[in-house]
Amino acid sequence: MEQISSNNGRKLEVIVEGDEGSARLDRVLAQRQTELSRSRLKALILAGSVTVRDTPVRDPAYHVAKGDTITIDVPEAAPAEPQGEDIALDIVFEDDDIIVIDKPSGLVVHPAAGHATGTLVNALIAHCGASLSGIGGVKRPGIVHRLDKDTTGLMVVAKNDQSHQSLTAQFADHGRTGPMQRGYMAFAWGVPNRPHGTVDAPIDRHPHAREKMAVRQGGREAITHFELQQSFTGRDGKPVAALLACQLETGRTHQIRVHLAHIGHPLMGDSVYGPHFKTKAGHLGPQAQAALSALGRQALHAYLLALEHPRTGELLHWEAPLPEDLLLLQAALAAAV
Repeated sequence: MEQISSNNGRKLEVIVEGDEGSARLDRVLAQRQTELSRSRLKALILAGSVTVRDTPVRDPAYHVAKGDTITIDVPEAAPAEPQGEDIALDIVFEDDDIIVIDKPSGLVVHPAAGHATGTLVNALIAHCGASLSGIGGVKRPGIVHRLDKDTTGLMVVAKNDQSHQSLTAQFADHGRTGPMQRGYMAFAWGVPNRPHGTVDAPIDRHPHAREKMAVRQGGREAITHFELQQSFTGRDGKPVAALLACQLETGRTHQIRVHLAHIGHPLMGDSVYGPHFKTKAGHLGPQAQAALSALGRQALHAYLLALEHPRTGELLHWEAPLPEDLLLLQAALAAAV
């Protein structure tokens, strides 16, 4: 194995020998070098950082041939801990214990695969400095709950360990015995046949698509309450969509998205849980079709957050209005032309 250094990292070069011909790419690389783990090699292959005969190969199971030259482009190691970044925050409330923000669409909450920088955590580190709570791990300082990347709305972050413990307990209780409230505005396809209701259906990982969640027998308890706020008709005069106010009694990943899809009313713009409803856009008027297309995300906004202040015990309550893209969608749907 040959190693070449560069300003942007290192390149490792492996030439396939006769007894390795037709073997899997990841297996050959794991056998010929020891500094990179099998999982690290797989990640580099999937990222397009491994070439065979100068051509990127993104399949770990690719079968190499005798004489193939394999090059691994190993980037410089990223810092172990997130760094502060100057990212603007819409701060709704802040004191020495907590900070509440109105999260915009597109902002990832904490660093993860594919999002090492540019996250809410990076912004918080720059804004709050060393005061952030370390509970929850170095990549999730102060984070006690999260919103999906494309979901907008209210989030609270702990600025010290006492606050972190209090908020964690409140989110675990989800208002069953305490004052915690989390409310969402959701634009969904179709109109429920009753003005309010409850979805009580357990949620777990999808059995085949691991990036998704699903209602599954034996999953974790999940309860969502909904109330019809507004119904919209299509250009044919028939009901086509609804604005629902949802409240969580539990906090499972993608809970509202999964539950509304489960009852046949997936979120508008949700390409993960409502892809089969894309054709329904044809029932919308041109203005609503354009607004939905411009939205480019699931139509979900965390508008309400209420909790007990971790230090004073005071009941705090915030509401965040719909962001501009959802206001435009609402107006276009209401126009029905």
